[in-house]
Amino acid sequence: MATEWQGKSRGSVLGYKIFVFCIKNLGLHTAYFVLVFVALYFCFFAKDSTRSIYCYFRKRRQYSKLKSLISIYKSYFVFGQTIIDKIAISSGLRNKFTYDFDGIDQLDTVLKSKKGGILISAHVGNFEIAEYFLNELEEAVTISLLTTDSEHGDIKAYLESVTHKSKIKFIIIQDDLSHIFEINAALSRNEIICITGDRYVKSSKSLSHNLLGKETFFPAGPFLLGSRLKVPVIFVYVMKETTKHYHLYARTAKVKQRDQVALLETYTESLEWILNKYPLQWFNYFDFWNDLNDKH
Repeated sequence: MATEWQGKSRGSVLGYKIFVFCIKNLGLHTAYFVLVFVALYFCFFAKDSTRSIYCYFRKRRQYSKLKSLISIYKSYFVFGQTIIDKIAISSGLRNKFTYDFDGIDQLDTVLKSKKGGILISAHVGNFEIAEYFLNELEEAVTISLLTTDSEHGDIKAYLESVTHKSKIKFIIIQDDLSHIFEINAALSRNEIICITGDRYVKSSKSLSHNLLGKETFFPAGPFLLGSRLKVPVIFVYVMKETTKHYHLYARTAKVKQRDQVALLETYTESLEWILNKYPLQWFNYFDFWNDLNDKH
């Protein structure tokens, strides 16, 4: 069984089509009702991810066995809600949701400096709707997302056909490092580079640090870039609070230049802080801490 992230997330076009049909024809609440059964299905049939998320609740959060089992279902359900919400918001239903902005002024300050900036997030909450938050900024913002482009192409193509076209640009990570030139060009245009810092592929360069009580691996790239490029680095999370309410958090990282280890340490502290507030919204459904192979 693979214990590390394989570069793809689980899902099918059919599943997305069902939710899109519900949202557009029957309403959000019907889509959430269907999700009750979908989340239950994943509890029993997505065995690898269920075992991994159980370890997160049992070993990292120190929940009881019963609370850990209940939390598995809650986690799948909230994750499904964020997917439904993303489809709904990108389909023109943004006004159905309410939002809190916590630290968004820091993003405005970055844009006004005309140097560009780097946002580092994680697979928590609903970061994919961040662009709809950033439209609230005083300064016009262009977002470039750094990605491996290894997610399911058929799902991406389908969603693009049924939702409003996103204004986010993509910078594909290349083996020859040519993406570095694209990043520098985007920053020179005062654009924001978005990266997630919590998933690494085994063959790529990594850094290790403690998170929730155990040493684990993180991709080196986001922290090497963030510590070497002379632009501000901000940690950003978009968290689901109630059925139709989200909260954006933005915090500027204050570390010395060229100190990737210090930046990673600051990031893990930030990530622990947000996970302690929203423990169900950890959406890395693989053996992040290698707990499944731990005999203790």
